[in-house]
Amino acid sequence: MAATGVERKLAAILSADVQGYSRLMGADEESTLRTLTAYREVFFDEIARNRGRVVNAPGDALLAEFASVVDAVGCAVEIQRELAERNETLPAERRMLFRIGINLGDVMVEGDSIYGDGVNIAARLEALADGGGVCISGTAFDQIEGKLPLHYQSLGEQRVKNIVKPVRVYKVLSAPGAAAHRVVRARNRLLRGWRKVAVAAGLLILLGAGALGGWYWKAFSPSGDGASGGDGISALREKPSIAVLPFNNMSGDPKQEYFSDGFTEDIITDLSKISGLLVIARNSSFQYKGKGVDVRRVGRELGVQYVLEGSVRRADNRIRISAQLIDAATGAHRWAERYDREVQEIFALQDEITAEIVSALELELTKGEIERVRRRTTDDLEAWESYARGLEILNLPGASLQEVARHHFEEALERDPAFTAALLGLGWTYVRDGMKWGRSTAVSPFVRARELALRAMAQDDTLAEPHALLGRIHLGEREHEQAIVRGQRAVALEPNGADWRAYLADTLSYAGRDGEAMEQMQRALLLNPDPPSWYPDVLGRIHYQIGRYDEAIAILKELIERELAARPSAMGLLLTGSVSVNYRLLLIASYSAAGQKKEAEAQAAEFQKGYSNFDPKFFVAKRFLFKDAADERRLLDDLAKAGLK
Repeated sequence: MAATGVERKLAAILSADVQGYSRLMGADEESTLRTLTAYREVFFDEIARNRGRVVNAPGDALLAEFASVVDAVGCAVEIQRELAERNETLPAERRMLFRIGINLGDVMVEGDSIYGDGVNIAARLEALADGGGVCISGTAFDQIEGKLPLHYQSLGEQRVKNIVKPVRVYKVLSAPGAAAHRVVRARNRLLRGWRKVAVAAGLLILLGAGALGGWYWKAFSPSGDGASGGDGISALREKPSIAVLPFNNMSGDPKQEYFSDGFTEDIITDLSKISGLLVIARNSSFQYKGKGVDVRRVGRELGVQYVLEGSVRRADNRIRISAQLIDAATGAHRWAERYDREVQEIFALQDEITAEIVSALELELTKGEIERVRRRTTDDLEAWESYARGLEILNLPGASLQEVARHHFEEALERDPAFTAALLGLGWTYVRDGMKWGRSTAVSPFVRARELALRAMAQDDTLAEPHALLGRIHLGEREHEQAIVRGQRAVALEPNGADWRAYLADTLSYAGRDGEAMEQMQRALLLNPDPPSWYPDVLGRIHYQIGRYDEAIAILKELIERELAARPSAMGLLLTGSVSVNYRLLLIASYSAAGQKKEAEAQAAEFQKGYSNFDPKFFVAKRFLFKDAADERRLLDDLAKAGLK
């Protein structure tokens, strides 16, 4: 017998409207309509991205439905944060604030329209929401509790118009743990500019290794690039998240900075081994070094729920360490402790603090994770101090500084030949030598790096870093499939390894697997929202290779302009830095491939002023590690079209 009656279904309903819309229209109709049109596009884009459907959008109101309440709430939070960023650019009296209500309930279906109490309750919740805020019903809350990195405030039972029974209402708090906030802030940092690169100890820091402030580069856009990382990205977003700020050196001796920094890095390394926790990378956390910061602001900027901060005071053979774990949304302490110990107990202290964080966050560790977190690669304090000194300068550019870092790692290994971290630090110095353009030695630096990586792996095969190091070696030797296997293993062993993911993205891109490369870059940028400057090299190339030329141009042009603004008279030196040459060649090729011939030729002519004897074939063969010769030919062809032959 055929079914009769009204069609019904269970749906998550999102209802939104503009607070004070009549006032805005009365003050300036044209500006209000322009803003409304732009903001409605944000709604349409985010709703589609989160698998929803716009049912109706009359005037300043909007009604949408979702099959999943998780998608609906996540979408609402992303919309409000995006609009909040846009409102920052408007005068206070012109800002447009939307109120959003979400209900999970039964609705009647008639064609493309939906009706019933399920819809009415969402509309009533919208009226209860603050401008720029989100309110959800108890039925929605019951389904999403614990599934999104958000906080909620119960508003109790509310009587709403034309609904017989009171409705449980929850206010969604603007929790910094939601990764959407990190994405929005990172994109706006790109538009607002590049944080100045610090110069330390009077050394000339080549621009290729400076830190970039908050790159977004449209990496999170799912459009047309073949990336399929949605489930993986969502899984990362749902984890509790933490940033470990550099512990302050309270010793009164600037020379002890390496000690407090090394202690901080060890804590980050230990926490990064925990699969149930999202840990912000060292590069992003250390941007706050030496600054008096508000943990709430740190939480907003890095998109984390928790912040660990502390201090280290060393005097002779004693250390005093203070640490506090803070809820970034409220500023409340989840845990705090002060330790007075012998310096030799530094390693036990690292274990204690890590264990306290795990307990405070109620994390469940696997047996393997417990063993990895507790495992120490040395018990020799002097060896560790030499390693910490090497680590302090490892990322500073310049061959002479690389040699200094190498000396400290070798010194550590003289004290403890089985010190795994020192083996790996030394290995990275050789890999970086091997990756340098024009480097010529009797024995490839990769040979020595491979030996060190294998020694480290033989001592502890549960570490991710030896695999990441071997992956770079294989890539440098154009052994792409081996490099991918090693990179994937590193990511599997340490899901929080932002650089491991970015290295894997680099390899996948050179191997022609750009969709997978984009997915790994998405994850890397979640973990490292303020990444080092080699990230855009990878991301710009991915966009170029998949034909998203406008995105590639935006990334590369912004980067080059910021470099030139930092050192306007350094054109010749800038061009001799191979990383900057990479950027410029990719920019020229992107303009050329996009059919912007005049701009490509102008960029090529400007390039040749600083590098008149440049040989594109030689450079591309050396610096661009393509697996497929066709990819290399394509780049050379695009350069040739612009006049670089």
